[in-house]
Amino acid sequence: MQTQNSHHHYRGYAVHPSAHRLPDGSFSSNLLLARLRPGSADAQYRFFSLDYFASEHEAIRHSAVWAQNWVDNCG
Repeated sequence: MQTQNSHHHYRGYAVHPSAHRLPDGSFSSNLLLARLRPGSADAQYRFFSLDYFASEHEAIRHSAVWAQNWVDNCG
């Protein structure tokens, strides 16, 4: 169950960080990146369980920072 989203754009990508609550009460940080350029509809990248956190806010923040690092280095 995904519990919260915080969408924004960064350097030509739509960034969709999210958190998923786990049975033990911790949160998995997840991420969807999609290119915003015309003709790049298939350019989507999904990352699951980047790390685990005690709070939803920490998990989402981690996903957002991780997204910026990925775009800067790989995008």
